Parts: sequence; structure tokens; C-alpha cells
Amino acid sequence: MRIAALILLPLLAAASAPAPAPLDEAAISVSSAREASGLRYPLAARQDLVEEHFGVKVPDPYRWLENDLRADPAVADWVARENAFTRTYIDALPGRDALKGRMQALFAHGRYTVPRKAGGRYFYGYNKGLQNQTPLYVRDGLTGAQRLLLDPNGWAKDGATALAEWAPSPDGRYLAYATQEAGSDWRTLNLLDVATGKPLPDRVEWVKFSQIAWDGRGEGFFYSRFAAPQPGEAFRSANRDQQLYYHRIGASQDQDQLIYATPDRPALSHQAQVTSDGRWLIINSFEGIDPRREVHVAELNGGPIKPRLMVRGPANDWRLIGSRGPTLYFVTDDGAPHLRLVTLDAEHPRRRAKELVKERRETLAGGSLIGNRLILAYMSEAQSVAELVELDGRKVADVPLPGVGTAAGFSGRDGDPETFFSFSGFVTPASIYRFDTTTLHYQPFAQPDLPFDPNDYGVEQRTYPSKDGTLIPLTIIRKKALADRAIAAPTILYGYGGFNISLTPGYSAVRMAWLEQGGVYAIANLRGGGEFGKAWHEAGRGANKQNVFDDFIAAAEWLKANGFTPADGLAIEGRSNGGLLVGAVVNQRPDLFAAALPAVGVMDMLRFDRFTAGRYWVDDYGSPDKAKDFPLLYGYSPYHNIIGGRAYPAILVTTADTDDRVVPAHSFKYAAALQAADLGERPRLLRVESRAGHGSGKPIDKLIDEYADSYSFAARFTGLAIKAKP
Repeated sequence: MRIAALILLPLLAAASAPAPAPLDEAAISVSSAREASGLRYPLAARQDLVEEHFGVKVPDPYRWLENDLRADPAVADWVARENAFTRTYIDALPGRDALKGRMQALFAHGRYTVPRKAGGRYFYGYNKGLQNQTPLYVRDGLTGAQRLLLDPNGWAKDGATALAEWAPSPDGRYLAYATQEAGSDWRTLNLLDVATGKPLPDRVEWVKFSQIAWDGRGEGFFYSRFAAPQPGEAFRSANRDQQLYYHRIGASQDQDQLIYATPDRPALSHQAQVTSDGRWLIINSFEGIDPRREVHVAELNGGPIKPRLMVRGPANDWRLIGSRGPTLYFVTDDGAPHLRLVTLDAEHPRRRAKELVKERRETLAGGSLIGNRLILAYMSEAQSVAELVELDGRKVADVPLPGVGTAAGFSGRDGDPETFFSFSGFVTPASIYRFDTTTLHYQPFAQPDLPFDPNDYGVEQRTYPSKDGTLIPLTIIRKKALADRAIAAPTILYGYGGFNISLTPGYSAVRMAWLEQGGVYAIANLRGGGEFGKAWHEAGRGANKQNVFDDFIAAAEWLKANGFTPADGLAIEGRSNGGLLVGAVVNQRPDLFAAALPAVGVMDMLRFDRFTAGRYWVDDYGSPDKAKDFPLLYGYSPYHNIIGGRAYPAILVTTADTDDRVVPAHSFKYAAALQAADLGERPRLLRVESRAGHGSGKPIDKLIDEYADSYSFAARFTGLAIKAKP
């Protein structure tokens, strides 16, 4: 699991905020502004709370909304009133139910996950279509009968308990799997006997941001956990001092062996990998979500586990992709911003790395050792290409891929040439393929039935200049009939721009529902992402964060100027760090947008580091506790830069009550501030999902409801007419 995924990624947990103060004159004038806008928003009490940061007095009138709604009746009451207000508004939108129906139809086809092979057994997920959670199946042999192993759909009445991470033991005898409750990042690990399907009594709790790494003998596994949080703080307190443990099958958790911890450096987190031959344990340690690691190695020979330092850090990216005896194969950006392939010696861990494949213009995204060869995946123009190389780095051939899109998977073992990968595009759901690294032949393993014709849609790759002249890639997806006739149509512009995350081709059923209706969908590969290596990431982080906002604003201007989007027909969408993006550019250029959809966003840039995973994000954003970073963060923080007296677009803020990645307080405070300001006639609404988190594990029915609400809201203000049968 990559920590960059923490935000879809100093300090101490914030104390509970005091109860809201009585209404003052400012709150009364806000009420008058509500009536003038034509909407009577639920009233949020304002506190007279001002803090000084490096000589600047900063008001925080909605601090009380940081309290957990499970423990604070005032917060729970305000959220309930906001949800009721939003529900009344959205239920009256034309076409909302029709759009939901189309989304259900577009989800109603079988979907597979990439199989994992262990001991002659094949494990994979298969969803029949509208199942809230994806069941896990197993086959004995490639052509064996499919057998249901785990069905999480019966774990909770509302479908909100999910099967998260899972890993079979090397011999395929046992399965370790994680359960995820209500979308939380916390996990509970369990064990299953694969042959009988019966659960074992083992139970491991308070696991978070962890891999499941079996030892080579299949007797137990390594995992990462935090100390149990204080009562009432599970979804708020900062995650610090992660520890790496080993659990032996049949043991109770209090008997688990502590393998590695750094109490003198509590900001470090630790994850485990075990080489496919079971001989070496690799411990990756990191402070934030940047791909910068310190690496230790330990031999798993049945004796005491003694980690030895291999790479001091965290300074550079080091990703293990395979091993052969004591030779460990790593992808690294040490001396190579676009990454290169090197080897390290596990028996002599302090020896210098030996280069096998030099850095080149395309970014080396990852790789695997399968059979007797290495597959290296590169990112070229935000799309996947792959090649096969010998263990000495000599190229054998390009890996044949089904087309232009994103390939993922390619896991395997030394000596076994069989692997599987998924391949998807913007208008084609993922198909699963089996690939042999010896014959270079691939064949379909599972392909979905499509409820539409992908040939009706076109994908156009363009570039546009940002404010400083930098050329930014832009993907535009729309019906070919719109392109052929050069028709401007209501558009959703999506962006992320952070944490070295790359936006690559991938299918979305909810996006397809928008396209079916005649809408346009555009995706900007903003700086701050990982599409073009380290320099592209650096250009959109820290002191350079404004570049990301400038890139997004320039994309909006370009779409309008070049006839893709009507003058008042543009909506913008972003999630997590992308929610921050949407909030920031709306404050900077509200005139550009008809509607905005900030989801689970980081909206308070002065307090983000005080909650749950927020401390990891200092790498990308900077620290609000540092004098050099404070003015930058304060200057674009969405919550702090809402300026009354200007007409804002229609805004639908979405979050979830169990989001312990980006805590919902961000969205609560932001929405309250939006509703209190004089920002024109268009609505500013808040939608809070119950028993859901940052995104992973969300039941399909909740996902469809959320996007039916969001896209019908965007359609209303961009002028897209929703038809029951597009």
C-alpha cells in the first residue's frame, strides 16, 4: 500500500473545541444575508475565536464544528439540519432520478479484480454488478471451478462493512484479510482456512496503513499498527509512532512480536515486504507521503529477526520489485528524477547500488520480477507502456498491451512466468489478461459486458499554456457527434495536482452517465502530480502550490476559449487534495465556474496537520507551524479566503461522517463559512454521507446516490438536460 494514496495523503491532536457561543451581531447580519440570497440555510453559531499566527490575527468562528458528531450533540444537530436542507433541494432537481437509474444500469455488469496466485490457487474479486461490496473467490488451478470464499455483503445491513486488504499465504492454505467498518482507515485483520472456508479465531486490531506480508513458511505475517486511540478519539487523533509486528497463526494479539519501531522518531511509519522466496524481510520507513524511504533488511532464517540498515533516509524513493537470492531489485529516484533500476546486496546491505537500467525521459512507474525476467512499467504521456528485460537489464521486448490506456497488476514470483494484469481506458471498463513472460503471449481472463458502445465516444489529448507558459496536458472525453459538429456542451473539469499522484486513463461508470447525456468531461494533468517525474511534482508543491491553481484556472479558460464549453456551462470537480483545489480556485476566480463539486476536501490549511493522517501531508503542503510556510497556506486556504460581495458558483460540498483521512470538520467549517457570506443567489450546500469514509469501502448504492446528487446538481447549473433514455 502506497501512503500517497492516503489523501484519495506536527502535531498533536487538537483538543475538543468549546461549545458554540451564543449568537452575536455578526451572526444576526449573516442571517439577513441568508434571506437576501433566497435560501434560509441552517444556522451555524459563530464563535468569537481569534488566534495569532506569526503576528497575523486569524479568526476561526466555526472551530466548534471540529468536534466529532458522535460525541457532540450540537454538531450532530447542525449536520442533520444541513442534510435535510440539501436533500430537499436536490430531490427537486429535474432529472436526478433518471440520472441515478442510468448509473445503476452502467454499474450492472460483472467486474473482476486482478488474480493473485498462491500454491496453485487463484484468488480474485468478482462483483456481479450492483453488489455493494465485492466478494472474494478462489479457484484450484486456472481452470478449476469458481468457489466463493468471502462475501462481505452480509457483514452489515447497510453494506458499509467492506473487505479491504487481503493476502493468501505462500502455499495458498490460509488467507489473511482486513475488514473495514463504515469507510474508516482502521482495519481489523482476520484469518481463514481456504480449503474449508472456515474462519480461524485470530483477530488483530488497530491496524492502519499496513501491508500484509506473509513469512515464507506461511506460519504468520507482518503488519503495521498504531497504539489504540483514547476513547472517543479514534476518528480524530493524529497517527504517530507506528510499529511493525509479526503475528503467528493461532496466537493472540498480545503475543505478537514487535519487530521494528522508532520511538525516538515517532513521525516515522513502517511497512513490511517479504521477498517471494520468503528469505528476506524489507522494512520501508517514511515520514510523510512523499516517496522517500529509509530501508532495513533482515534475513528470515527461523532465528531472531535482526533488521540491518540498507538505505539511510528518508531521502529518496526505494521500491523493491523482486529478488534473486541475496540480490534485491529496486526502482529508485536516487540520482534519477525519472527513476532507474538498481540492485542492492542483502548480505552486504551497505554496499553501493549497482545500476541495471538507466534513467530515461519516460518515468519508470514500477516493475516486477516474474519468472526469470523483469517487467518494467513506464508512464508516457500519462499512459502505460511496459517492457520486458533480462535480470541483467538487457531489453527483451515491449510487453504487448491491448491498446492505449492504463495497465495495472503484473504481480508474480521468481521462477513462475505467469502473471495477470488489468487494462482499462477512459471509456472501456477494466479487462483482465493473463500474460506469460516466456512466450510473450497474453490472453483474456475476464472481460466485462458493456452496456454501451465505446465507439460512440472520443478521447482527445490536448495541451494548453498555464499562466507562466508551461504546457499542461488535458484529456477531453465526449461523444464523437459533439466533436464532429464542434458543439460546445456543458463540461465537468476534473483535477488533483498533488502528492506525486498521476491521473491516467481509467473507466468510471458515473462519468459515463454524464457523457451519455451529452456532457463533456475534461481531466487536467496539473503540476504537483507524478505524470512527468520529480520536477513535475516539485513544481506544484510547497511554495509552488499556486502553480496548481493557475494550471486549473488556465484549463477552464482554454476550454471556453476553444469552443468546448459554453460561457456559463463549466463545473469543476475534485476529491481530497482535489477538493482543496476546487475550493481554492473558486475563491480566486468565482466568475469562471457555474458549479463546483469539492468532495472530502482539505479546506482548513492552518489545522490540517492536527488530525489523523494530516501530519503526512506536511511534505507536500508545508507546515502551518513554520513561519515561512504560514503565509502561503493562509493565502490559499479555502476556509479562510471566502470573500463576500462576489457572485460564487453553485457549490455542493460532500463529505462523510467516518472520514478519518480528511476529517469532515474541513468540509463542515468550509460550508458554514460559505453559507454565512454574501456570495450571490446560487446555492452553497453540504451533503454528509452516514457510515462512510474517504472513499474506499463505500457501498455501491451510496456511491451511486452521491454521484446522482452531484452530477444532477452540476447539470442544473451548467444547462445539461437529463433524459431518462439518452
